[in-house]
Amino acid sequence: MKHFKLSSETKIYGTTMLHRIEALIDLPQHDVKVGDIGGWIERESNLSGNAWIAGDAQVFDNAQVFGNAQVYGNARVSDNAHVYGNARVSDNAQVYGNAHVYGNAQVFGNALVSGNARVSDAALVFGDAWVFGNAQVSGDAQVYGNARVSGCALVFGVAHVYGDAQVSGDAQVHGNARVSGDARVFGDARVSGDVWLFDGK
Repeated sequence: MKHFKLSSETKIYGTTMLHRIEALIDLPQHDVKVGDIGGWIERESNLSGNAWIAGDAQVFDNAQVFGNAQVYGNARVSDNAHVYGNARVSDNAQVYGNAHVYGNAQVFGNALVSGNARVSDAALVFGDAWVFGNAQVSGDAQVYGNARVSGCALVFGVAHVYGDAQVSGDAQVHGNARVSGDARVFGDARVSGDVWLFDGK
């Protein structure tokens, strides 16, 4: 049984008509009851499984939110992006391009995840951070502040990348490593263990 319907409330975002959703069944995992009004989608295929879109969040184009995922606040998921599993995208965050956010990952604040990027497991991307290209953030890693992770870079383990730090190319940051300040990690560099790298030092 489908768990939502398109309500009669619509609005235009750019050139796209969006429809507000209404719950047809209880979704206790999202604290949603029958008749509750949710967020906005372009078409029914944007939402499936037991996933939910709440608040003024918008999901459109060919984007898909499924599993037990939730998109809420003023978040936007667009293009061919996928949000699934138990993932959460909230606040003013945006997921677009061919990006995937899944597992128990969370993207919030003003964060951006785009391109072919992957954010998974229990990873957090927040603040004004941007993960793009073919980058992957996984495990219990966190990317925040104004940090940028791009190229084919990997950030995993319990690593933190924050401040104005940039991780790019085929670089890897993992273990308990911390990369912050104006630090740049690129090429085939590896930062791991208990290393703290900041201000390029």
